[in-house]
Amino acid sequence: MMQVEKIRAIARERGLKPGKMKKLELIRYLQKEEGNPQCFATAVDGVCDQLACLWREDCFAAARRLHS
Repeated sequence: MMQVEKIRAIARERGLKPGKMKKLELIRYLQKEEGNPQCFATAVDGVCDQLACLWREDCFAAARRLHS
């Protein structure tokens, strides 16, 4: 699982200002900036067609926590 500080560093490397966003908000912000669907933590049924997504592992875990 990727720590939020690492995600903030990725955002800064891409010229974005992550501020104090929480992990879910930050990843969805990055997804939007990449031109991808803002779908982090929505794979409730464990199905996702975004096979190359950097956030895939964290996404499934977050979805289980949010929707259980």
